[in-house]
Amino acid sequence: MEPRLPRGMRDILPEQMMLRRYVIRSFEEIFEAYGFEPLQTPALELRETLMGKYGSDAEKLIYDARHREGKEELSLRYDLSVPLARVVAMYPNLPRPFKRYQIAPVWRAERPQKGRYREFYQCDADIVGTSSMAADAEIISLIHEALTRLGFRNFVILLNDRKLLTGLGRYSGVPEPLLGSLYRAIDKFDRLGLEGVREEMRRYGIPEEAIARMLDLLQIEGDHTEILGELSRRMQAAEIPEGLEGIRELETLLRFVEAMGVPSERYRISFTMVRGLEYYTGPIFETVVTEPRIGSITGGGRYDGLVGLFARQSVPMTGTSFGIERIIDVIQELGMAPPDLPRTPVQILVTVFDEPRMGASIALAQAFRRAGLKAMLYFEPRRLEAQLRYAHQKGIPFVAILGPDEEARGVVTVRDMGSGEQRTLPPEEAARWIRQSLGGKGDGR
Repeated sequence: MEPRLPRGMRDILPEQMMLRRYVIRSFEEIFEAYGFEPLQTPALELRETLMGKYGSDAEKLIYDARHREGKEELSLRYDLSVPLARVVAMYPNLPRPFKRYQIAPVWRAERPQKGRYREFYQCDADIVGTSSMAADAEIISLIHEALTRLGFRNFVILLNDRKLLTGLGRYSGVPEPLLGSLYRAIDKFDRLGLEGVREEMRRYGIPEEAIARMLDLLQIEGDHTEILGELSRRMQAAEIPEGLEGIRELETLLRFVEAMGVPSERYRISFTMVRGLEYYTGPIFETVVTEPRIGSITGGGRYDGLVGLFARQSVPMTGTSFGIERIIDVIQELGMAPPDLPRTPVQILVTVFDEPRMGASIALAQAFRRAGLKAMLYFEPRRLEAQLRYAHQKGIPFVAILGPDEEARGVVTVRDMGSGEQRTLPPEEAARWIRQSLGGKGDGR
């Protein structure tokens, strides 16, 4: 049998996992600094929990799963937002605002391509139980801080509002049944350009007059204040309440984002950013990397109606999802990983000189572990050169050599594999020297 993987799936080997752990733990530190708490939900949900929440296009990508003797219809989770809404509905006594983060795999039957897999990790941070735009602004600040800490420089957070999108469609005279088609068309603006979007709208059957009015709106230029001011005048004249409410939300959001100290060049309003999922109800946000052009690396927004699908009343919610796979791809492509990021969690390899000294090597490895070091025993008494070569191949920074002379004197020879420096010390002093030498290099935690 040929060993191979299903399309869109991959193995992540230890050295790659070290980078992944660094990214995930960076997110965890930032989330907890903002007061978010960890949450875990199961990979499998009842099919009825997931269906009817995302829209028909997204739901075609959901993997179904059924035990051959089970009666429940199950599906692998598509994202982490709908499971969160289920949790909020099941546990109504959770103190609010409830701020949670979750980092876990999700599954989608998409066409595999660069930066897109059928099994991948999402990294979500959400705030439950407040309608304040300060919560949405905090999510944007969180996005900025997380990406900046990871070394991203060429990115921008795009802002829009679903209520404003609805207002734009109604102002343009797009028939109500075609609003969804309108969103799908303008969402392709960056890829197709103005004329390409015009053709998409025609293909969907949107009237020519409505197309002209819509494209005119999309070409309004200026800073945030000028753009929203012009749109507000048009919405007031046409008496479009949804559009005006969306504008007020964006104005408040921008004021709070500025108060949080997010640099103005890191965010901008984009009326052609739609977000495909149907459950969004207010501000929406998406982060794009301008170099390399790999698509969006975060996406989110406000989805106040989702809990109401599971409970008698709705609960306001807002949040974002970081695309860890694409983020890691960019870090690797641009060489953004810390130069001292270890290739292995192992800090010291304890060599085995010969069979009679196997017990002494085992005891030394245990002593290093008790001293707080990540120690690995080689297991077999092979030539020292072979054991040193193994440590070099694995990227293990230190090697402990325990031969007859060292054992007789109650010491151990420790070699720094990077500098070549060697010291012969009692085990407790050797452990202290290793810890000091590792210092701020980190261990991928």
